[in-house]
Amino acid sequence: MREQALGRHLILEIWDADPHLLDDAHALEQLLLQAARAANATVIQSVFHHFNPYGVSGVVVIAESHLTIHTWPEYRYAAIDIFTCGPKMDLEAAVEVIAAGLGGRMVQLEISRGQGVRRAQRQPLALSAAQ
Repeated sequence: MREQALGRHLILEIWDADPHLLDDAHALEQLLLQAARAANATVIQSVFHHFNPYGVSGVVVIAESHLTIHTWPEYRYAAIDIFTCGPKMDLEAAVEVIAAGLGGRMVQLEISRGQGVRRAQRQPLALSAAQ
């Protein structure tokens, strides 16, 4: 088994954020780009989409992995995740930028990805035919 994780994955739950900001695709894109830069990430591309009647989904693809956001302005809620495959990113700096930009209340969960991964062969899954 691996002693060290393959990556860090932060999951952010944000409530009571400004509903107007949560419905502004351009402002959210700028916020996540700023968070990526604060974390010392290498930005590759960003794509953000505004839904009708409201809500935004967006991704900032970084060389180290990604930052994503999905918003529900009608509930003043945002779901954000930040994933990095490298040890050089400052994820806490990214979280600080996002928290300051969105306000509200935040719960943060971190998952150490790939910890315990074995380099053994995978066994095929046994599939049963539906009768």
